[in-house]
Amino acid sequence: MGNEGRPAENVGTVYLVGAGPGDPGLITVKGAACLRRADVVVYDRLASPRLLHEVRPDAQRIYVGKAEGRHTLSQKEINALLVRLAKEGRTVVRLKGGDPFVFGRGGEEAEVLAEHGIPFEVVPGVTSAVAVPAYAGIPVTHRDHTPSFAVVTGHEDPDKETSWIDWGKLSTGVGTLVFLMGVGRLPRIVEQLRLHGRPGSTPVALIRWGTRVEQRTVTGTLDTIVEEVRRRDFRSPAIIVVGDVVRLRARLNWFERKPLFGRRILVTRAREQASDLLMRIETLGGEPLEFPAIRFEPPESWEALDRALARDDLTWLVFTSRNAVDAVWSRLLAAGRDARTLSGVRIAAVGPSTAAALRDHGVLPDFTAPEYRGSALAEAMAPMLRGGDVVLLPRSNLASRDVPEVLAAAGAVVVEAEAYRTVPGLEGVDEVRALLREKRIHGVTFTSSSTVRFLFEGLGDEAGILMKGVPVFCLGPVTEATARRMGLTVAGVARRATIDDLVDLVVRELGGGVWENGGE
Repeated sequence: MGNEGRPAENVGTVYLVGAGPGDPGLITVKGAACLRRADVVVYDRLASPRLLHEVRPDAQRIYVGKAEGRHTLSQKEINALLVRLAKEGRTVVRLKGGDPFVFGRGGEEAEVLAEHGIPFEVVPGVTSAVAVPAYAGIPVTHRDHTPSFAVVTGHEDPDKETSWIDWGKLSTGVGTLVFLMGVGRLPRIVEQLRLHGRPGSTPVALIRWGTRVEQRTVTGTLDTIVEEVRRRDFRSPAIIVVGDVVRLRARLNWFERKPLFGRRILVTRAREQASDLLMRIETLGGEPLEFPAIRFEPPESWEALDRALARDDLTWLVFTSRNAVDAVWSRLLAAGRDARTLSGVRIAAVGPSTAAALRDHGVLPDFTAPEYRGSALAEAMAPMLRGGDVVLLPRSNLASRDVPEVLAAAGAVVVEAEAYRTVPGLEGVDEVRALLREKRIHGVTFTSSSTVRFLFEGLGDEAGILMKGVPVFCLGPVTEATARRMGLTVAGVARRATIDDLVDLVVRELGGGVWENGGE
């Protein structure tokens, strides 16, 4: 910790954290840990909004992003803000795109903090100078091409009278040149490189929004790149890579060839259940946008479920969700009991996910539905029931009536007990609304009717307009029917209620290709 002044008592610490170039997975372990313990996060335009999911709900978030010609706060005001927040005794994370000390002005912020005796730490980040070319299939060094690279600002301090860049040495003395923040000055950069000896045939690439779902790449040579960029109306934020290594992109372009590259998929599933779906979308090159349209809460009272589990005449225990499984086992343990108390009770599960939850508790279901939906489970069980069988059905407050009605019609005595409550989740709805307005959500996954209804509730009066034409993908026919009633564009239905089937469906319908100089 480098600090010149003596910190006053009760002064908070400022962490200058590099967020990486855009892909939220590229933040360091230490950087993510800082976010989780921060009282306030002061963040930039180039830091992924998904990183804010790491921040405590009660922590303050302050946006100080800078776009070309539009600054939320000046650098001087940002410096003063960090000092003030720390003097209030708060733990502050200054979240900066890339690395704080690579053209991130983190050095200036650290100087001001040191001057005021504010404790600070620097948490380096993955710099865009290396990561963005890598995501475009361009290694900045390569044994067969060049042993050196230089990172150069394309946006020098405008108040300086002369340039600090020695174009004569830079142009021919370094194999790969990476210019950050240089799109607006591309003609001058090209002019200086050619004027100082770099051949006009030298390959050049510009990569916009590197490592993100919006990543786009334009390639050319020093002779052609200015016109190519002008023709494509290619704008900042982008980095410029100059050198023979750009040729390797034709073979090494891995990211833009992924099946879901360029696709942002809204995942409306509850946060506790969404991890597999999020991971699959991300692995396939898409960007999953997590919006848990539903949340699960305990029932207002456990009395009904506890009383039902204490019955000694149960014949069947029927689970239509893994939430019900977890709720039942939590109540058994609360009563000082375990699975042995269910000896003699037959257990049914709606599908593989629910069956897996049972196995996690050391129980194998006696029966699993051939189709992964509640009504199919009840219909398949009906011939197995005998008159007077007592069936316990732990359920959500919003569960449909089809399962108990089918079981009762087969002669069973159905005991229903609320095991959990399904309620709307609105966290992040403003971000979702903004992205839908900008047409930057390319598909939506719905795993239940509740996720459809609650998304509409969250979006409010403009839900129909915002969702118009957006392809949606449903888990099962019941969810599909709800989506169609809402007027949504159903692009496909996963007939088997599995995440694998849902993801395969999204890939078939939305799978894209490489965007190369204005291609797909």
